[in-house]
Amino acid sequence: MIIVSAGHVDHGKTALIRALTGVDTTHLPEEKKRGMTIDLGYAYLPSADGKILGFIDVPGHERFLSNMLAGVGGVDYAMLVVAADEGIKPQTEEHLTILQLLEFKRIMLVITKADKVSSQRITDLQRQLFTRYPFLTQSAVFITSAVNGTGIAELKRHLSALELCHDSSKPFRYAIDRIFHVKGAGKVVTGTAFGGKVESDDRVYLSSSSATPLRVKQIHAQNRPNGSGVAGQRLALNLGGETEKQPILRGDWLFSTPQAISSERITLLLNPIQGLKSSHAIHLYHAASHTTATLTLLEKTAAKSGETVLAEAVLQQPLFLAFGDKLILRSGDNRQTVAGAKVLEINSPTRYKRNEVRLAYLWRLVQAKNIEQRMALYLQQGCVEQSAVCWLEQLHDRQFLDLQQCLGFKSVQHCSFDGEYEHLQQQRLLQAVRHYHQQYGDQLGVSKARLQRIAALKQPQIVIYRFIQDLLDSGQLAQTRGWIHLPDHKIAFTVQEQALWQQVEAAFSAAQGQALWVRDLAKQLGYDETAMRNFLYKAGKQGYLIAIIRDRFFLSQTVYAYADRIKQHIRQHGAISVNELRDQLQFGRKMTVQLIEYFDKCGFLRRKGDSHLLRDGDIFEIS
Repeated sequence: MIIVSAGHVDHGKTALIRALTGVDTTHLPEEKKRGMTIDLGYAYLPSADGKILGFIDVPGHERFLSNMLAGVGGVDYAMLVVAADEGIKPQTEEHLTILQLLEFKRIMLVITKADKVSSQRITDLQRQLFTRYPFLTQSAVFITSAVNGTGIAELKRHLSALELCHDSSKPFRYAIDRIFHVKGAGKVVTGTAFGGKVESDDRVYLSSSSATPLRVKQIHAQNRPNGSGVAGQRLALNLGGETEKQPILRGDWLFSTPQAISSERITLLLNPIQGLKSSHAIHLYHAASHTTATLTLLEKTAAKSGETVLAEAVLQQPLFLAFGDKLILRSGDNRQTVAGAKVLEINSPTRYKRNEVRLAYLWRLVQAKNIEQRMALYLQQGCVEQSAVCWLEQLHDRQFLDLQQCLGFKSVQHCSFDGEYEHLQQQRLLQAVRHYHQQYGDQLGVSKARLQRIAALKQPQIVIYRFIQDLLDSGQLAQTRGWIHLPDHKIAFTVQEQALWQQVEAAFSAAQGQALWVRDLAKQLGYDETAMRNFLYKAGKQGYLIAIIRDRFFLSQTVYAYADRIKQHIRQHGAISVNELRDQLQFGRKMTVQLIEYFDKCGFLRRKGDSHLLRDGDIFEIS
């Protein structure tokens, strides 16, 4: 458990922690020289029940406010330190505002230097504090003196009774605030565990370079050697691996997963403490991380102090944020705290962010009481990726599966969706096939890849392919030689047309795999060119012929044979070019280009530079 001390400079924070623990938290020569805390200081106190309390002594001077903000990240309990002889000062108010905005579980009021003033002065100070900050009336109050020990024992007992409230069942997430080298041990980092658990020999991943894992060689939890560390503890980790090749900086994170997701555009629930305009330049603090950003209100042109509003922040540097993470926002010149915030979304959408439907969704997200309710809301927005949800909600894969069993949603590989989404996408697929038949009556059907692009371009391909297969299995769609169509989409020859087809088929057989033009067939068989054109396109609708360009036809079985040769070539070589296909078929270049461009257009192949890759291998399969 970690407890942060906050308050104005020279109000006795360091002396108070020394009285509680016997440790002087001023560790930098400059701090000792100037008599003030510049960087974070740490001390530890074993309690009677075996717990170890960790104390963070944060700087009180406004110039060192960024260090103070780094210290309060991931901590639930705080002591607001106010000197009895000086009372409320600027950083008293500043620190108390930050503690309140970060919604600390409990803030204890500790009045120090009681030996320097009368009891009446202390009573007046308490009254002044309670009047100015009414919420402090719910706080435990301790009157102390580091000189004569007044109130120290009572404060120790109170702190020892506090409960650890972090969740160690989540994935490991650890904010780094110090990095140093220990002779004989190597690279050591210190920081606060925001969630999860880490053990010796675990593999962890650095936020700035997750390609290569690092090994946790040794752990100090709450300043003692330990085989493991858990959320809510102050941890020192001795790291092994390629630490010299991966520069580690203050503000970096360690994770138990390499799939950490950073964000440059986030949606926030904002609690301003001063008036804000619609668009605002800010400094944004999260744990030991700090960046600048542009803040935009989503519902209003301005927000008043005390309002709760929705906002978007576009960050100059990406941060690793999860749902509910608490942030502090300061003015563009970094002189004033302007708001506190909670993270609602990461990588939020760039368009339609102010429409009524979206804003209503965000407020429902705010009001959701648990992960089950939030997951139901995520699914209402469409198909979601398991990895994205697991990161946002800080879940292990097994916890996600438990959530799926509880809510009953479906998954295809790592994409999850509810029944409403499935029904909507299937109806869009059916409508797209109907429209295709109306628009391209000379085609037997549409390829699976093209249907996905027509009906559900921005949806996961693997999910849409599953829906297409389900529609085929249920008989709502049919498939002929790889082409998808409605079951009742059928065309038949008349008796006269059947006789003509026999002549046409014989002409194609005599051509020995070559394409024929409408005008040439009409002339050869003694038919009117327009009548022959209409007949050949009708034959195409039934799947007997394929027009690779207007008025130039192949027998379908010939195209299928060429497609099979192309698939075999691609399996061996990965792609095929026009020249390679020309050499195989012994065609002229113009004919080869027309054929391969047809394969691209119908969705069988896709062009990449001078090569053509297989897009949909189900087309031109005899079924």
